[in-house]
Amino acid sequence: MSAMQNKLSNFFYIVLGLPSTAMGFALCIQISALSWILSTKYGLKIDEIGLVWAAGPIAGILGQVIIGLISDNVWLWSGRRRPFIIIGGVLCSLMLLALPNLDVIAAALGLHNILVVAIAVALLLDLSINVSFNPTRSIIADVTPEGNERTRGYTWMQTISGFFGVGAYVIGAFLDNYILIYVGVVLVFLLSTIPVFFVTEPRELKQNLLAIAKTKSDVSFKKVLMDIQPLWGFLLYGAYAIVERLSGAESHTYYVEFVCLLITLFFICQTLLQKEDGKSKEEAGILGFKKILAAHSFTWIGIQTMFVYMFAYVQYKMPDLSALKMGQVVSISFLILNITGAVLPVAILEPVTRKIGSTKTHAICIASMALAYLGMLFISASPFMVYALMAFIGIGWAATISLPFAIMTQKVGNSKIGLYMGLFNLSVVLPQLVASLGVGHAISIVENKNLIFMICALTLAISSLLWFTIKDSSNPKKTLI
Repeated sequence: MSAMQNKLSNFFYIVLGLPSTAMGFALCIQISALSWILSTKYGLKIDEIGLVWAAGPIAGILGQVIIGLISDNVWLWSGRRRPFIIIGGVLCSLMLLALPNLDVIAAALGLHNILVVAIAVALLLDLSINVSFNPTRSIIADVTPEGNERTRGYTWMQTISGFFGVGAYVIGAFLDNYILIYVGVVLVFLLSTIPVFFVTEPRELKQNLLAIAKTKSDVSFKKVLMDIQPLWGFLLYGAYAIVERLSGAESHTYYVEFVCLLITLFFICQTLLQKEDGKSKEEAGILGFKKILAAHSFTWIGIQTMFVYMFAYVQYKMPDLSALKMGQVVSISFLILNITGAVLPVAILEPVTRKIGSTKTHAICIASMALAYLGMLFISASPFMVYALMAFIGIGWAATISLPFAIMTQKVGNSKIGLYMGLFNLSVVLPQLVASLGVGHAISIVENKNLIFMICALTLAISSLLWFTIKDSSNPKKTLI
């Protein structure tokens, strides 16, 4: 173990956060360039773009859970997470390289439908990101003690990732999205394959006796399904929507959507009404984990809606913009979002969590995001006002991609951190399916694109209320599952 790792120095946290930064950079490229390139170069419609984006969450549903479970129980190349980070990074670089060459790939394969190729590339890109994303986050929990140091690790992760994300949007906004993609190919490869060799992973993970006894006995499909109970409605809708869209037999009765909403509300309310006090450590940990899933899922409906359909909002508000200028406005908007997301975690959020706790800090940040989304409905149609509000939206974004990981890992034991990191990711990818398919359909048939931020504001407000109900478990002595 190196001296920097032994001392848990700031430089060690920087190195530790670089693999996750690589995947975050790839994600920035998706956000900045994917919808733009599909719309302007390949002429896809809004609902078709939503279908392409849906391919990513489908990959995440299986990718992160399976890789998380496997990485908890393997040892290869002197690491538990290292092999998956390297393999995923290499695959991700190759898929980024494919992104601006969809027409070339389609022609080489003799295909005339660019949508099929776009879905395939998006699926492989997101699958490769998910192969790496779980281990890049899990490794932080593996090598840091619980409590404030764990929070420090994840806030440093987001700070480093955020600054690289800022660089990504600078390139996209002021140079060219194609240049951004090719820069990403190189950076993702280097940052995912080199830093992991400077981090020593523990051969044996620290865990309590209860976790040791249960690690191999209670991992079953039934238990996993019960652990994600608040997400059942999202899961049902995702399966229905995918089959409906791929079969072409689209229904406009919305009965299934209504039933899925009722299921979601029922299980979320059932989860919230249960108290952690008086339960065993394992039961309290599972219950806390379920509450986190419920709160985080509504966050991601709003965030994914913004990411995927921001270009449509800009087109609606500023119809005189050229395709190139529209792409620049979107890129600058996400640049500002990521500047805020890069600066706040270590400089502001981590010190605040020491005073009022992680969950309360996060809930306040999500509430501020909801208010900023609401402001998008009433601003004048100018890029400046969009940029100003994106800075405030960045407060919630900074919290979303740093604090929930620290909060969640306080609820689960280290022996199963990879598995539960994968299950936690379902609270991201399943709502993303709702945003990509259900919300996408609604936006495509409604002329007033203000609907985009109506949905964003409502879902973030619900999320904030749910986060306020979650008990903080930042005490380093509380190892629950």
